[in-house]
Amino acid sequence: MTILSFTLVLLAGAFLAGLLGSLTGLGGGVVIIPLLTLVFHVDIRYAIGTALIASIATSSGSASAYVKEGITNIRLGMFLEIATTTGAVVGALIAVFIPTNVVAIIFGCVLIFSALMSFRKKSEAVSDEDVSKLARDLKLNGTYPSGGEVVSYKVRHVPGGYFMMTFAGVMSGLLGIGSGALKVLAMDNIMRIPFKVSTTTSNFMIGVTAAASAVVYLQRGYISPGLCMPVVLGVLLGAFGGSRLLVKANAKWLRIVFGVVITFLALQMIYNGLNGKL
Repeated sequence: MTILSFTLVLLAGAFLAGLLGSLTGLGGGVVIIPLLTLVFHVDIRYAIGTALIASIATSSGSASAYVKEGITNIRLGMFLEIATTTGAVVGALIAVFIPTNVVAIIFGCVLIFSALMSFRKKSEAVSDEDVSKLARDLKLNGTYPSGGEVVSYKVRHVPGGYFMMTFAGVMSGLLGIGSGALKVLAMDNIMRIPFKVSTTTSNFMIGVTAAASAVVYLQRGYISPGLCMPVVLGVLLGAFGGSRLLVKANAKWLRIVFGVVITFLALQMIYNGLNGKL
């Protein structure tokens, strides 16, 4: 395969990854890394470095729209970024010292978790019970627009959410993904904030978390411009297309298709990791 044909095939694969990631809200990294390692046989550390750069690009592009609409809780996102950034640096430092097949097995397990999260029923229930003194002192409670009205909500269980965000950061640095599923789980299930605010705030945070991890990979020489260029371009175009399709698409069937594809890729990653092929 020539360099030009490799670049074009990679561009098409990244477009599909961005499209699926945008439609399901899980980001493109969960597809990009299996694509690079299983199809193109790229070293998993270079695949992770490429996925991190793609995460920064997609997060920067899409998060600005949600911030403008007033849905994202910027103060909460910046507070939790302390946890995710710390965890991301730790995860990236661990990743360069452990065997690649172990990284592949862990990544496969996280993929299965992400697939299960995609089938999870989402709730828009809002907690207005002001029971967290820490959230009140840090001014983390907020409001968001919904159906022409402004809905207020209260943040709960701040320490539990902070701990979960640290774990999400470690997984992001270790595996090169945005850890969107873990971040949404922390904000939606533990901190009890509305799902729409959870997803948009998670999207806002992904780029910053990925940037912290990418510094470590860049220093270690695991970020290749030849891989990053077509992947970033493809994922951006796919994410843009996905945001346009999302309005008309059947979200239920999209999540089923995505979950089946991700589960298949996860089993492939685990199998190859156990057999030392990655």
